[in-house]
Amino acid sequence: MTNHSDFKMYMQRCIDIAGEGLGNTSPNPMVGSVIVHHNKIIGEGYHKKCGGPHAEVNAINSVKNKALLNESTLFVNLEPCSHYGKTPPCADLIIKSGIKRVVISNVDPNPQVQGKGIEKLKSAGVEVFTGILEHEGEILNRRFFTFQRKRRPYIILKWAQTSDGFIDYKRDVSDIQKAAWITNNFARILVHKWRTVEDAIMVGTTTAIKDNPTLNVRDWVGKNPVRIVPDRNLRLNRNLNLMNGMYPTIVFTSPENKTTPVENVTFIPVVFDNHAPSFILDEMYKMNIQSLIIEGGSALLKSFINAGLWDEARVFVGNKMFMNGIKAPSMPVPPDFVSNGDDYSLYEFKNI
Repeated sequence: MTNHSDFKMYMQRCIDIAGEGLGNTSPNPMVGSVIVHHNKIIGEGYHKKCGGPHAEVNAINSVKNKALLNESTLFVNLEPCSHYGKTPPCADLIIKSGIKRVVISNVDPNPQVQGKGIEKLKSAGVEVFTGILEHEGEILNRRFFTFQRKRRPYIILKWAQTSDGFIDYKRDVSDIQKAAWITNNFARILVHKWRTVEDAIMVGTTTAIKDNPTLNVRDWVGKNPVRIVPDRNLRLNRNLNLMNGMYPTIVFTSPENKTTPVENVTFIPVVFDNHAPSFILDEMYKMNIQSLIIEGGSALLKSFINAGLWDEARVFVGNKMFMNGIKAPSMPVPPDFVSNGDDYSLYEFKNI
């Protein structure tokens, strides 16, 4: 089997099953593997969660007749690992299993792996093909690839704005939880679903005080992201939901501030100048936070847009009009995709 159309078909299956790990594998990538014997799939598996068996292990273990492996081709969307981490090297297992051909979508950008797994396979006499559905593999693991290459989390901006371009009406900080609802319940459920996929969620200090959000996933089933707030002057009241200790929370604050312990809250000093977004992302990278969704407010969103530190933006535009208030950020690129609903439209942007 050397037909590249067949290669693409089986690699697409790898990518499809790899996606089943979305939201559970971080900081590892999503990986799927398929084993083919005489144009028939005899085994498959995917990486289900960080610390668990890798896709190749699950695929090989799923093959009932192991005698067929030395006549089979293993497909996998990411280069097999070659080092000992939480699990043994997958390249070693492939070699030991007797598989003679491996087809790969993407080379692993992790310096611990990059090319080493492929070289180990080739040195053992395994025939290796790479670059099959490479673009599709990059899209699947865009969070992992961004984290490895740019040494920062993959960043998604999200907000809702009125049809006349306002993110909120003008209100005092004391007007807690009186923000006008711009979209509808379906949009809220969708946002909570998005939250389960990302490692962390961030809002600005003013948003944390005025809206008193919980930033959990109560309207969907899944893990809660780490909650993050840049609080330069320690303005956050200990009675706010973000300080309730229910979920891990990180507060970035100025180095000169004296902090007192709060349950499940970590205070991290950063310098709040024009490079503050980069400093915050540097700290998040050290903590292995692979993806971040920023949900407001306007000033925080604008600071990341102006710094060019974003990868996607998801903007709900509701049918309501405020006439005045807090202006929504403006995007420097046209939307990549627009979907229209009854109460709002969803604009999706990509920073390519």
